[in-house]
Amino acid sequence: MTKGSVAMGKKSSKKNRIACRRCGKITYHIRQKTCSSCGFGRSSRLRSYNWKKEGK
Repeated sequence: MTKGSVAMGKKSSKKNRIACRRCGKITYHIRQKTCSSCGFGRSSRLRSYNWKKEGK
């Protein structure tokens, strides 16, 4: 019956995201092989959307 704080410490061993080669942010997903920030691995152009005004 230990599903609380003791079990949460075991979750830190798996790593899903690393630093992206193109943008440098920690948003490159290892298994999907895509960067959620710049779109590296999915597209040759940088990922950008019109609804995101802060990046323009």
